[in-house]
Parts: sequence; C-alpha cells; structure tokens
Amino acid sequence: MAATTSNGLDLWIDERRGVILNAQQTFFLRKERPNTIIDLGGNILSPGFIDIQINGGFGFDFSVYEGDDQAYRDGLKLVAERIVETGVTALVPTIVTQEKSFYPKLLNLLRPWSPPNGAHLLGWHAEGPFLQMSKRGAHSPALIIPASDGFETFESIYSPENLAEAEDWLMSGDGDHDTVGVRMITAAPEVEGVMEAINEASKRGICFCIGHSMATTDIAAAAVRNGARCITHLFNAMPQLHHRDPSIIGLLGASPYLSPSSSSTFLPFPSAIISALKASIPPSTKEPSNNHISEAFDEIRTPPQTPMLLAEQAYEKSRLPTDKSIVSPGPAAIAAMPLESRRSSESEPKNSVTTIPFDRPFYGIIVDGIHSHPNSVRLAHSAHPDGCILITDAMKVLDPHLKDGVHDWRDGRRFYKEGDKLYVEGTTTLAGSVVTLDKCVRNFVRYTGCSIGQAIRCATYNPARCLNIESKKGTLRAGADADLVVLDYQGNVLSTWVKGKIVWAKK
Repeated sequence: MAATTSNGLDLWIDERRGVILNAQQTFFLRKERPNTIIDLGGNILSPGFIDIQINGGFGFDFSVYEGDDQAYRDGLKLVAERIVETGVTALVPTIVTQEKSFYPKLLNLLRPWSPPNGAHLLGWHAEGPFLQMSKRGAHSPALIIPASDGFETFESIYSPENLAEAEDWLMSGDGDHDTVGVRMITAAPEVEGVMEAINEASKRGICFCIGHSMATTDIAAAAVRNGARCITHLFNAMPQLHHRDPSIIGLLGASPYLSPSSSSTFLPFPSAIISALKASIPPSTKEPSNNHISEAFDEIRTPPQTPMLLAEQAYEKSRLPTDKSIVSPGPAAIAAMPLESRRSSESEPKNSVTTIPFDRPFYGIIVDGIHSHPNSVRLAHSAHPDGCILITDAMKVLDPHLKDGVHDWRDGRRFYKEGDKLYVEGTTTLAGSVVTLDKCVRNFVRYTGCSIGQAIRCATYNPARCLNIESKKGTLRAGADADLVVLDYQGNVLSTWVKGKIVWAKK
C-alpha cells in the first residue's frame, strides 16, 4: 500500500507486517509496486502520537485494580480502542502511588500489549511512591516512602521481575522479538536512597524521570548525570524558577558543559540544613490534606525562594553569634550556600578546568492552558525544543465526547466539567483537565508560534527518542511500525492507522 502525502511524496507500507517500507528498494530491487494507493487529499501524514503519561480514560483508571485480572485487561483494551480517535497510537499507562502490595500485580498486568484495532500499550509508568511529601499533589501521603536501601527498595516495591534487565523482562512476557517495551519511574532524587537507584535502573533499560521533587540545581543535575532522562510534567509539583537556584526547571537551560566540581557528584545536605528545613515548615495539628485531584498540582505552593534555600539561610543564621543578626534586604538577596563550601577543600584541585559533556533531559509538559501558562510553554520550548514532549496526564474522565456538567469520580466525589477544565463540585477549586493529545498539539502551535510540524515532533519523535524506541515508533522512516495519523492543516485528526491498518476515521 502507498499513501500520497501533503508534499507529494509517497509512503509505502507492508500491510502484512505493518511496517514502513523503503520505496526505492522495494521498487528497484524487488520489482514490486503498491497494490493499493490512498490519496490523502493534500492533508498531513504524521507518525502516530505517543502519550508517555496518561492515568486513564473513557471511564477506566489504570491505578484501580479490584482483584479481577480480566476486568483490568478489558479496561486497558477499552482505552486502547477509544484513544485512537485522538491520534494516539501508543501510550504508557501511568499509575499513581499505590499500597505496595499492588505494584507486582499491576506492573505485571501492564506488560506491553497491542490489542486488535487499538493503540499499543507500551508498558508502564510508575509515578511514586518515592516522592517528596511537600510536592505530592494528589498522591496519598500515607503511601509515600523513602528508598532506604536504594535499588533494593525499588525491587522490594515493584518486584525484581518487573525490574529485570530489559531483554529478560520482554522475553518473560507474551511478546515476540519485535515487541517494543517501555518502563518508566518517576521519583524525587533528593529522597533517601533514590539517587543511588537511578544508575542501576537506567542500566536495566528503565527511563528514570525527575518529578514531585524539591531538588536543587545540583541535585537535579547529579540525577541526570546518574542516568535520569526526563522531567515529569514540567513546572508542576516542583520548585518555581529562581534565578539563583533554578532547580529542576533550570536543567532546560543548562550549559552543554558543566564543571564536575559543581554538578557531577551528589552530596546530601548537612543534617543541620535538613533540620532547619523541617523547622521552616509551619506546624499543623491536622492530618495532611489530599484535596487535589490532578496528581500534578502542588499540595503546597512554592515561593520563589525554595524551602531548601530558606533552610540554608536559617542554617547560616543559626551559626552567627547570638548578638548578631542577618539584615534581610528582601527576597532577591537570598542566596544559596555554595555546594563547594560543604566539601573538603582537599577533595579535588582548586583550579580544575576539566568539563564533562552534559545532555539536557527531556521534559513532559501538559499543554492545556491550565497546568502551565502559554508563556511558560513557549519559554520551555524556546530553551530546549529537542527535549519537549507533549503529555496529557489524563484521568479516567478523559473522553472527547464527554459533555459539560457534573460527573462522578471516586470516593463519593464529583466534578463539574467546563470545556477542558474540571472543578470540584460546588466550588471554584480547579481539579485538573481533560485535554486530549491532539488538542495539546493544536494548543502548542498557538502558544509557541511554531509550525504544525514542530508541534507534531513533540508528540511523536521526541517521546520516542526519550524512550529509546525511535527506530520503531514516532517516525516515518523505513523499518518503523506503520502507526500513522492523518491531520488537516489545523491539526484535527481525520484518520488513525495502527500497523498499517485503519482503526478510526472521522465520519
């Protein structure tokens, strides 16, 4: 089969194998012609969209398992079959923080699977439980834990089978040798034991993501050097950008070369600083509230000066003689204590000019106009376009046909839907959004002024590169899976194809 694209070029597809062919080799060497030609009428032919962070949709929640394996598989199948309407041909089901006994079962059920006439379920994304409490969003406080024994704690929670070497993990499932499998973990690198686990997870083919974190610039950079590849929902559940300590967001603007003396080694904060940090948080007699519905929203608003910086300031003040005090000229004058001052002066040469290449991480961003302001979206893309990945972080209420009004959620709670926005019923409290990935693409064009092609790249090739599956997904190159979406020039989905077969078309 051949499809004629908007620029007049033809894309040749092997319908039997569901892969894209090299047209020249097929014609000149194999002497074959397409038996079917499809004229797309000048519309755009794109690789299928890939959503690497989605919590559910169409009434099914990936994080809810009620003891029935078949019912859970049916829910996965439902989402895979319905989501193709939005141009998504591959997704990574995401589960929020769970009671630890659920992880082995859930992650096993989320092995790579391609239901007939549906999107590819690439594997799993475990968001939690190794998160920063103050940035937990909708994650249950009681279930958030440290990784006290490093990667061994990861194995005890997720199970060794689910964290096996990539090849062993894929072979232990039902897939064949061509199966594309993805595993992702979001954790806060400053949490006890997490930093040590990043390197081992990366060696096993797991994409480690920084998220729900209060990491300073040094800690975030060290996590990337240890193997972290992505930032989870940029701008949300992390410190706001501060010019003296840009934290996780600042990684987008990191120099290609950073001195290893300042970023290559993770050193925990002194216990005195940690104590000062805890003391800087106002005491509460109430149990921690968990009113947020969107897991990406902050539980505590972060001021421009992050608690870590304020804790360092408090620590420095505590070291002054009792008859002296710090005169604070205002927020802009607050500075972090240099990491070098916490090192032994003999640990390395003082005038070292050695540099180590630093690859900036990818970052997921929710382009719904709710989780991040359009100006923030444009700022991020301008700083690091090659790392930009559009995500929905969608919940079970995701459905492009869901009407505005009141809808049931869970635990007796209900929501009011207005457009893409969700509010807690009877309040003006924003609970999240129900944006689809194709709408994120259209929004991205409006917010950044980029071309439709550049926006498509952020929903196809960039996520595939982040997951190391760009030879199979997110591209129109020969040998890749024929997962395709046809769009008009406004970015509206006209038809979706999986493995060379049409699975949805606009009526």
